[in-house]
Amino acid sequence: MKVDVLLGLQWGDEGKGKIVDVLAPQYQVVARFQGGPNAGHTLEFDGIKHVLHQIPSGIFRSDIQNIIGNGVVLDPIIFQKEIEGLQKYNLDLQKNLFISKKASLIIPTHRLLDAAYEQHKGASKIGSTLKGIGPTYQDKVARIGLRVGDIVSPRFQEKYQKLVDAHKAILEFYQFDYQSTLAELETHFFSSVEFMKQFQLTNSEYLINEAIQKGESVLAEGAQGSLLDIDFGSYPFVTSSSTMAAGACTGLGIAPHQIGEVYGIFKAYCTRVGSGPFPTELLEETGERIRQEGREFGATTGRPRRCGWLDLPALKYAIMINGVTQLVMMKVDVLTIFDTIRVCTHYRLPDGTVTHQLPYDLCDEKVEPVYRDFTGWGHTLDGIHAFDELPAPLAAYVEFLEKELQLPISFISTGPDRQALIHREAPNLI
Repeated sequence: MKVDVLLGLQWGDEGKGKIVDVLAPQYQVVARFQGGPNAGHTLEFDGIKHVLHQIPSGIFRSDIQNIIGNGVVLDPIIFQKEIEGLQKYNLDLQKNLFISKKASLIIPTHRLLDAAYEQHKGASKIGSTLKGIGPTYQDKVARIGLRVGDIVSPRFQEKYQKLVDAHKAILEFYQFDYQSTLAELETHFFSSVEFMKQFQLTNSEYLINEAIQKGESVLAEGAQGSLLDIDFGSYPFVTSSSTMAAGACTGLGIAPHQIGEVYGIFKAYCTRVGSGPFPTELLEETGERIRQEGREFGATTGRPRRCGWLDLPALKYAIMINGVTQLVMMKVDVLTIFDTIRVCTHYRLPDGTVTHQLPYDLCDEKVEPVYRDFTGWGHTLDGIHAFDELPAPLAAYVEFLEKELQLPISFISTGPDRQALIHREAPNLI
């Protein structure tokens, strides 16, 4: 049985949580393969809205194993808060949730380092969520970090203090005040570490590969988006992990030939949180209308998201490097308020050249979007569950995108609830 991968094709916030929740009944295992509490996967069903940060989005399905993979960075404090937030749903989390011993631990001084680095950068700051993600991956690569498996080691306290002492030296170099908050953070941290010990800490690479060998279906769940990838994103305004389909291999311990379907999720428009280039950003009333209609505020930070029209050069790039096989389009209902919908089909470079390729560095190489306009549909999508029921302008918009992207749009989301979705068979794109 192959491992299917689900990931975002833009700058994150595409709606991955909802689609994992929808697809989950087809799978026996759902596994997060990268990122950490900077992720915010929102699920809405039965009138309830829930945001998951570190826990896989299949957790509401009682018959699914949910795995936090080795590629994830895990904050025990936030983990405990998430678990406590789920208790009202009467889920058997100690049975259905597994945590990789090789997942990296976020400790309190990682969060302080994150704040110190951003403060030092001033106007050049990345726009970090200040959850300690970057410093934790930094320690992982430097081979000095702590992992989940270390919390059951008799030398855990010794290892912890050694890392904290190294962090204190950096904080003092940046003249960052940590004395007033560290003791309180550590009290919560060690309490949450003890709480985490009651869950199944495992060698998750064996767990997943045994599931594959038994013919069980596995869904690998990504966080953030492809344009935030550490290698292929809009560097340096990126996250610290591999958000690509290839990241599922290193983040879960599966071989490349085990990858099956790759579901690529994108919004019918674009959003971005934090700093960094955004060619189609709308800085006037239109962008604000999208923000309000789409409730575009960070699920993790609450920050307002920057909004703009759909960017096909960036989307084609993400499809290419991920090997996407099926597309999922989210939030088409948000665009119902517009008489005209715009799509960026190409970039015009400063020398007048028109291209459909992303430049090496969007930060320095300024591009002008070349737009194509479409007639809006101006029609509510409530209660529509079949493609042939869509307003004709929206159907034409979808078919244009499929032709341009040379991939089927298998799912079209028409609202936040898990039921507000159109699933269509793959069309003939010839």
